[in-house]
Amino acid sequence: MNGAGVCAMDGAAYVGCTKRSIGCPKKAAFTYVDNSTGSVQPYIDIARAYGWGNYMFQTNQGPSFPAHQYLFGATSAPTGHDDHNGIFASGNTPIHNVHNGGCASATTAKVPLINPEGVEFGETFPCFDRRTLADLLDAQKVSWRYYGVILLDGGIWMAPNAIKHICVAVDQNCTGNQWTKGVDPNPLDVLSDISTNCKLRGVSWVTPDAQDGDHMGRVTNTGGPSWVASIINAVGNSKCTNPDGSSYWSTTAIIVTWDDWGGCYDHERPFVEPYPQGGYQLGFRVPLLVVSAYTPRGFISNFREDFGSVVRFVERNFGIMEGALTFADARADSDLREFFSLGNPPRQFQPINAPLSAKYFLSAKPSGLPVDDD
Repeated sequence: MNGAGVCAMDGAAYVGCTKRSIGCPKKAAFTYVDNSTGSVQPYIDIARAYGWGNYMFQTNQGPSFPAHQYLFGATSAPTGHDDHNGIFASGNTPIHNVHNGGCASATTAKVPLINPEGVEFGETFPCFDRRTLADLLDAQKVSWRYYGVILLDGGIWMAPNAIKHICVAVDQNCTGNQWTKGVDPNPLDVLSDISTNCKLRGVSWVTPDAQDGDHMGRVTNTGGPSWVASIINAVGNSKCTNPDGSSYWSTTAIIVTWDDWGGCYDHERPFVEPYPQGGYQLGFRVPLLVVSAYTPRGFISNFREDFGSVVRFVERNFGIMEGALTFADARADSDLREFFSLGNPPRQFQPINAPLSAKYFLSAKPSGLPVDDD
């Protein structure tokens, strides 16, 4: 920020490392991913074979907890009224929340709030009262599943636990019907549901175990790229069929994105319109990969998109009015439709090569660690 408070994009070189960092280099905001070992090659191969979003922005400027709220319900605001007034949850809950987190956290758990001027002005308990995409899907009788790790300290990546009517907290545990039916605490189950159980839901959210993610300092193997490739390969090679006899591959869209931009520099300024609340929207760009039998090879989208675009895509795909939540899904001006040439026959699936296979992940023990710490 320059002296006038205008985003000049000229201060990244001077941002220091956090106290948690060890051996942090100078000008850390300019770090890059080293692919000399080929560990991230699956991501490159996916982009070349399918679709890449060149202007995908994180909707919020903050960390993981509010970001996952946007991906699940198009806002991090405690209520719909707060969203319409530009008041959002802007940070994470403490690491030690006890039990399921969110509404089932210890009473001392708080998340900061931010106003339309971009000023954090208070805190609130991380239990919100508003509709989510899961509620819209239930109304349409579309099945859904949220795969993610539930830690003893709650974690901040299990978005449904912060929605009061989904969690229904009792003794610091979520007990609600939607929670019981829709939440799977083992991300590896998505591979079994695709390949052997034949229970792939209409919509699935998947957040990996810590050892299968991309967070710096937490991955000891090739982690995230192989994990993502294993899910894509499972869908493409699945022998399971839908009730109408169609294959999973011919009817599934896989959207891969990251919950925040990680604090690294990007020359592209976050756009403001059509997000009039200001303050907290939007953040910097994050990667976006779109995979389907109808995505042209090597397709690059230059449409401006954000987490609200993902929600709009799901709404449109299942006959729900786009923007039905009236949150970021209403403010986004794109819905990812450019990635799909539905007038063409489905492409034959070609597996993504990866150092680690689905068999490796299915035989691994959960790490018991949060997928990241910010």
